[in-house]
Amino acid sequence: METRKHNRLKEYDYSQNGYYFITICTAERSKILCDIPVGANCVRPKTALSEIGKLVDENIRVLNDIYETVRVDKYVIMPNHIHLIVVIQSGRTQFAPTISRIIKQFKGKITKQVGYCIWQKSFYDHIIRDEKDYLRIWEYIENNPVKWTEDKYFI
Repeated sequence: METRKHNRLKEYDYSQNGYYFITICTAERSKILCDIPVGANCVRPKTALSEIGKLVDENIRVLNDIYETVRVDKYVIMPNHIHLIVVIQSGRTQFAPTISRIIKQFKGKITKQVGYCIWQKSFYDHIIRDEKDYLRIWEYIENNPVKWTEDKYFI
């Protein structure tokens, strides 16, 4: 039996104030979230969200309302994954959820709405450490649809 590699830092508090780059993939990397036109005429492709993609979009947009201390700064919905920059900013007395809790509840809510699980187990996270790192990731998210055929999740 294959052992899953833990991708969270052991001693890091994922509820502390900070910026986090998150990638969540669909199960078996199924292209169920949107369609991105590919070809020479698609310099700046417009993604066409599927019905499931629209649910994902709605649920991303309300994360700011569900968690008082959480803000989604930037995101993109791709055919088989999503990228987000999630910001946790809490005062000393406010409870801040962990990134794992936020993503677990997000995925669970969509699973309930769709009627079956569309997600791959777990998710990828990267703690954004400085402005240079933030700008690099922000640009990566912004340009992800343009580079869809070069994306490591393109199948």
